[in-house]
This record gives sequence, structure tokens and C-alpha cells, in this order.
Amino acid sequence: MPSENKYSVSLGKLIDGNQLGVIHMPGDPADIYVFSKEVNRPGLILAGRDDYFDRRRVQFCGLSEFGWLREQSPAEREAAIDRFLSTAPVAVIITRGMEPLPELLEAAKKYSVPLLSSAESTSVCMAQLISYLGVELADRITRHGVLVDVAGEGVLITGESGVGKSETAVELIKRGHRLIADDAVEIRRVSEKTLVGSAPDNIRHFIEIRGVGIINARETFGTGAVKATQKIDMVIHLEPLDPDKVYDRLGLDYEYIDIMGLKVPTCVVPVKPGRNLAIIIEVAAIRFRQKSMGYDATADLMAHLGMDMSELAPTERQLDVWH
Repeated sequence: MPSENKYSVSLGKLIDGNQLGVIHMPGDPADIYVFSKEVNRPGLILAGRDDYFDRRRVQFCGLSEFGWLREQSPAEREAAIDRFLSTAPVAVIITRGMEPLPELLEAAKKYSVPLLSSAESTSVCMAQLISYLGVELADRITRHGVLVDVAGEGVLITGESGVGKSETAVELIKRGHRLIADDAVEIRRVSEKTLVGSAPDNIRHFIEIRGVGIINARETFGTGAVKATQKIDMVIHLEPLDPDKVYDRLGLDYEYIDIMGLKVPTCVVPVKPGRNLAIIIEVAAIRFRQKSMGYDATADLMAHLGMDMSELAPTERQLDVWH
């Protein structure tokens, strides 16, 4: 396997994940790897300009490329296709379900280039593949915690071992929410603003409950109880109640943690017997959504009390919840 980039995705997985057809495959697609998040349309190299052409990118041929090639003489068409495929691009996708030009298929076989097909238009197929590669090839870290989809909000639950993260996740599942990952959360930065979390393949859907053992959430609660990936919107840190610590009661302070260079809103929830953590997390997720949509219950209450929110100066504080 080439090692010029940090992450890769096999061509076989890319084909399955994007419903692509196979026209020509020179080897086992599981052994062919894509390393670049970028894709390309080869119009320039077909026309004779190979400046900055990157063979590691998946190439797209649609109506524009085929229309131009058909306008060329047979000799010019063969030379253009040979110039393109002699670079041995990682794969070429023909869109709109079009049949490959005979010269293109012959050159693909000659230079051992995978030739794929899609029924989608070029722009739609490119957008889908860019999004797919953005996730599969994103920078990533793995952190201890539980990730759940609570009413559409991605909530990463952190805390020391034994504080009740997994038990809370089970209660959230019982309340109609979905599990993404337990114990180990693989976090990927898929854009300048977005983090996406998932479970490592070997522990996906499994939850460890102390005193009970291992359960499979999908088999126990049904397929609707689990989800493969989820955007991380907020972090809730569980910690044993400290009687001497002053906890935020109004929600004025803006607390966050830094994950891969992005600020993620965070709140600390003290744990003590009798507190229903699942309901607290559910309410916290709903409150976060309300604030993101412009409604702040604290400001509303202050207005009802005749107080000016500007008199209560909020503070921004970075937390370190990774122990």
C-alpha cells in the first residue's frame, strides 16, 4: 500500500458505499486504495495540458468529456485517451450510465485502470463522492466516551470510568434516542466546522454494563436504536458531585473543549444518587438546540424579572475533560 498520505479507503469500499458499477477492474478492489479527498474532471489532460494533473484523484467522465472526444478524429481521440490513462489514475467513473467509448475501455485494460460507472449525473455523483471521501479520509482521533444522537443533536458524554456513561446511554436508547459509540469514539474532522464521530468497526453497537456484561444494542433494542455516524454538537462531562464546587446554575458561562482545533460547547453535570442523567442530558440537548435557533431561556427569565442581561457578563472558559 502506498504511504504518501495518512489515511486511505479501498476502492472496494468506495464502490459499495457509493453504489457504483464496475466496467473494468484490473485486480481486487480491496487492494486498490484511494488517498486523495479531491476528485477531478480530466478535460485539460484530454486536451493536451497535463499541468498539475494528480493521478491519485478519482477522475470523472461525463457528457462534456464524451461530447468533446466524439468531436475528435479517431486518431486524435485515441491519442487523447491514451495520454490520459497512461498516467494510471486511481479510478475513472463514467456518469449518467453511459457506455464507455471503445478506445477508453481498451486503454483502461492496457494501463490497468479501474473503470467504474454511475447512473447519477456528473455533478451529483461528484458531490456524493467528495462528501464520502471527506469523511473516510478525514484526520481523526480516538477518545474515551459515549456518543449518542439525542433528538438529532450529537452528544458526546465524557467522564471517568464507572461514572455511569454506558448506563446513561442505555436509558437514552430506551427513551427513543440512538447510540453511535460506547467506550471508544473515533472523531473525524470532516470540514473546518464539523466533527463527526463513529465507533471502531470491531466494537460497533456493543455496550459494556458493569455487573451485567456486554450487550449488543442493535440486537437488544432493534436497528432503530443505533446509528453509524453522527455530527458532534456538544459535550456533556459527568463527574461525581463535589459539594465544594460551584456549578453553573443559569447557563450564562460559555464553556467549551478544543477537539482537533474546533471549539465544542460543553457542560459539566454533577452525578449523585437519585439524579436521572438521561433526562438531564435530553434536556441539555434540547436547550442547546433552542439556543442555536435563537432562544435563550436564561435571557427570557431575566427579561421577566426586569433584569438586563448585559449586567451579567458571561465568561468563556476552556475545559479539559480528557483524563
